[in-house]
Amino acid sequence: MHIRIFFLLLAVCLASACQKDFLERYPQSDISPQLFFNTEKDLELYTNSFYASLPGETIFTADFSSDNVNVSAIDEVVAGRRRVFTDAASAGWTWTALYNINYFLEQYDKPAIPAEARNHYAGVARFFRAWFYFDKLKRFGDVPWYSKSLTANSEDLYKARDPRSLIVDSIKADLDFAAANLRTAKTPARINKWTALSFKSTVCLFEGTFRKYHPEFGLGTSANALLQEAADAADAVIKSNQYKIATGDAATVYLNLFSAQTPNANEFILSRLYGLSVNKSHPLNQIFTSPTRGNPGLTKALIESYLMKDGTRFSAAPGAATMPFWQEVANRDPRLAQTIRTPGYTRIGQATKLVPDYANAFTGYQNIKFVSTPDQDAAAYTPLPVIRYAETLLNYAEAMAELNKLSQAEADRSINQLRARVGMPKLTIAGLTADPFLLSQYTHTTDPVVLEVRRERRIELAMEGFRYNDLMRWKEGHLLAEVFYGAYYPAKGTYDLDGDGKMDIAVVDTKPSPATPGLQYFVLLPDKALSEGDKGRIVVHAKVTKTFDENKDYLYPLPLSELMLNPQLEQNNNWPKQ
Repeated sequence: MHIRIFFLLLAVCLASACQKDFLERYPQSDISPQLFFNTEKDLELYTNSFYASLPGETIFTADFSSDNVNVSAIDEVVAGRRRVFTDAASAGWTWTALYNINYFLEQYDKPAIPAEARNHYAGVARFFRAWFYFDKLKRFGDVPWYSKSLTANSEDLYKARDPRSLIVDSIKADLDFAAANLRTAKTPARINKWTALSFKSTVCLFEGTFRKYHPEFGLGTSANALLQEAADAADAVIKSNQYKIATGDAATVYLNLFSAQTPNANEFILSRLYGLSVNKSHPLNQIFTSPTRGNPGLTKALIESYLMKDGTRFSAAPGAATMPFWQEVANRDPRLAQTIRTPGYTRIGQATKLVPDYANAFTGYQNIKFVSTPDQDAAAYTPLPVIRYAETLLNYAEAMAELNKLSQAEADRSINQLRARVGMPKLTIAGLTADPFLLSQYTHTTDPVVLEVRRERRIELAMEGFRYNDLMRWKEGHLLAEVFYGAYYPAKGTYDLDGDGKMDIAVVDTKPSPATPGLQYFVLLPDKALSEGDKGRIVVHAKVTKTFDENKDYLYPLPLSELMLNPQLEQNNNWPKQ
C-alpha cells in the first residue's frame, strides 16, 4: 500500500515542474521494482506520467514562431536572433522524460502480468520514446540515441551524437512496435494503435520531405522510401474506418470542433483534456481576446491563402492586392470566417456583433479558432487536439503528391473530405496549374499539386502548431524573414469594418484629443506604418529588420555547457562552439 501511495506522488511529480535533468532523477531503488511492477494497474499508473510530455497550450503558441502570426514582441526565432544557450534546460537539451521511459522498459516485463497488457504498455512507452526523439530530431538533427536508463557513471553519457538516419530508424522501430501491440479502443486522451500509425505518418512525412528539400544533409536518396512509409501509415488509419471528418453546418462545423467542451472522438485521435475533473485549464480565450497577452494577429499571407468560396484563387480576383478588409474576407472559403473575426461575427452563445479588436490583434485579423464562451475567458476548459484525423488525411495527400501519386481518387479520399466539410469545391487534379501566389511563397517546388496540398495544410491546420516545422522541412525558412503584413487600408482615416453604417476604426498617426467614444484608434507612430506611406498594408514592426540564415537556422544550436562536458559532442554547423 505504501509503495502505491509513493508512486502516486511520484507520478504527479513527474508530470509537473519537479522534473529535472535525467542526472537528477529519482533513484531506481526508491521505486522498488520488485514490489511495484507487478500488476497491470502498476504499468498504467507509471505510463500515465508520460502524457505530461504532450503539448498543451503550446499547440497554438507554436504558430507564434511562424509566418502565420504577428505578435507585439517578435519571437527571437522569427526575428533571426536565436541564442546559443549556456545551459541545457534553456536549450531544450534535457533527458529526464527519456530516462523515465527507458527505466519503465527495463522493469515492466514481469510474468505475473498478462502478456497482452505488458505489450500494450510497452507500446505506450515506446510511443513516447518516439515522441521524445522526434522533438529532439526536429530541433537538433543528430542526437545521442539511448535505449536504456543511464547511471551517473555510464560511459554513454559522454558518447557522440548518433547519425540522423539511426535516430529516424529507431523512432520508426518504436512506432512499429507500438502499432503492433497497442490496443485499438478509441479514447481521445489516451494513445492506441491508430495514434501510433498517425504519428508514424507525421514522422515519415517530416523526414521524407526534409531529406528531399535539404540536399546538404546527403540523405536525399532515402526520401521517397520515407514518403511511401508516411502514405502507408496514414492509409492504414484511413482504411481502419475508426475515424471520420466531423460534419454539420458548413458555416459553423469547423469552429465548433475547436470550441466544444469535449473532444470529438471521431476526429480527435489524441487530445489534451482540460476541466474541473482534471483540475486543469488553459488561457486560449484570454490570449485571443485580451490586449495584454501579446496581441497576436494573423498575417495577410495566411489570409491570402484561402480560396474563394467557389474554389477560384483569391490572387486572381480583380483588385485582390488592394482590397480593404471587409471586401477581401467576403465570399471566401468558409473556414476563414471560422478562423478570424469577419463581418457579422458573434461570440459563441452571444448576440452582439463584434468587429476585429485591433488592441488585441495588431494586424486586423483576429483569431477566433479555439475561442469558446465568454465565461471561460479567465480559464478555458476546451480540449486541445494533439493529433487530428484531418492531419492524417493531409499527411497522406502530401506524401502521395510528393511521390507524384496523388490521383483524383486519392485526393477525394483525403484532402477533398476537408473541403467537403465546409462546402468547398473539391480539388481537381486534371489540368491543375500553379497559383502565382503559392509560387511566390515556395521556392523549391513548382508542382501545382504539391502547392495546393500545402495550401490546404496551412488553412486546415492554422493555429495548431504545424507551420514552423512545415517551413523547416520544406526549406522555406526565408518566409520568416519576410515582412508580416496586416489588413490593407486605402488611406488613413475612419472606416466601417462590417458595413453596419457605424464607424469602427480610425487609422491615424497619433490619437486625437478628445477621442471619439466607441471608436477604435490604430495609431501608427512611432513604430507602425502603412506599407505605402499614406496607404497600404499594415506593418506592425516597421523599424525591425528580420533575418534567416540558410546556413544554420534550420537546426538549433547545442548548449555550450554540454559541449564543454562532453568533448565528443559537435556543435551544429555555423553555430558558436564556445
